Amino acid sequence: MSALEIETAAVFEPLLRPARYKGAHGGRGSGKSHFFASLAVEDALAFPGEAGDGLRMVCIREVQKSLKHSAKSLIESTLTKYGLGEAQGFRVFKEVIETPKGGLIIFQGMQDHTADSIKSLEGFHRAWVEEAQSLSPRSLELLTPTIRWEDKQRGLQSELWFGWNPRRKTDPVDTMLRGPTLPTGAVVVRANWSDNPWFPSVLEQERQDCLRRNPDQYPHIWEGEYATAISGAYYAQALAEAKLQGRIGNLSADPLMTLRAYWDIGGTGAKADACAIWIVQFVGREVRILRYYEAVGQPLATHVEWLRRNGYGSALCILPHDGAAHDKVYKTSYESALRAAGFEVRVLPNMGAGAAMTRIEAGRRVFPSCWFDERGTEAGRDALGWYHERRDESRSIGLGPDHDWSSHGADAFGLMAVDYLNTNHETPDLSALEHYSVDY
Repeated sequence: MSALEIETAAVFEPLLRPARYKGAHGGRGSGKSHFFASLAVEDALAFPGEAGDGLRMVCIREVQKSLKHSAKSLIESTLTKYGLGEAQGFRVFKEVIETPKGGLIIFQGMQDHTADSIKSLEGFHRAWVEEAQSLSPRSLELLTPTIRWEDKQRGLQSELWFGWNPRRKTDPVDTMLRGPTLPTGAVVVRANWSDNPWFPSVLEQERQDCLRRNPDQYPHIWEGEYATAISGAYYAQALAEAKLQGRIGNLSADPLMTLRAYWDIGGTGAKADACAIWIVQFVGREVRILRYYEAVGQPLATHVEWLRRNGYGSALCILPHDGAAHDKVYKTSYESALRAAGFEVRVLPNMGAGAAMTRIEAGRRVFPSCWFDERGTEAGRDALGWYHERRDESRSIGLGPDHDWSSHGADAFGLMAVDYLNTNHETPDLSALEHYSVDY
């Protein structure tokens, strides 16, 4: 057959050259998946001539529920688009695709693999991970050393491809391919809808609708930014408004005003809850939020050292009611330990039943008065944007705040909001919470 010509958007051209790791991250409509599907077909055609063997490739998701959710349909569509079939060595079966000269493309979920079963992929030339933001640390640790084929005589090596819409900076694929030190031989590009010369008009309408109706979600969905707020998050709209109103920027502490450190108390040990601290000043009617700190499993001395090292050694520490409770082993409390370390301490009383919703309602009331230091509070704002309600989807009812990684920062923020309202002699109005639910 004549040479196959596949049009490629300029943003993906760096990925056409051989590389051990190839990554493409960005928002919806960028053409990332279509590019990798085309590259798979192109490599399948070239491999018998380059390596003297058929291409063996595995297409991976963290969870492969069914083949209709895999990359199989994309590869099939590419074959159809370019008129490639049995005459060219491609045969499509229910679960696999055969490629020229005895090659094979298979589709699997990483959660189905064990340390032993993953060895079946050791001779594969390519691994393509779709929705790579969902890849677990365990899956990444299993996959990367397994795909290790190379032909030194021909100067060929296996490749791992990753396509994803970034979710969190700490996701394993982001840590590996967007961290400060990339793996040797890694080529990574960012691709969005604006980089796609074939961006369809129907998606353009969806993009405009999202920008108008869900501005807090738009940067993540369409521009490939990290998810700072998820659908249904308690503070999603408030964060979006703070950004639009310019209340997220550069802030400095007022030397004449009290520094306040609002705590959510954690514990020690690998499985302990995180300790979270917001550094705040009340300046008139403004709530100036300067820094956010979070640590897991660290002793109190670590938190105290952070406060002192960052110039907050004189901060008034405001603790939730359990700050006065004695540790069962050491017969001390956060309150007494902080006082012994030279801090002024105040413990807020127990809010009783519905304390979480009291904090949320107070946080929403105070949010329009909040100004955030952009760099110093980034991790805390991520937590606020993620903090959301658990849902029973079968009954379409809310089950209260979800206790996950974000709840510690959100609880400390809510504690601050309650204290601010009390300081200004305002009481949170909880009458609307009797039938409270999140607007999804």
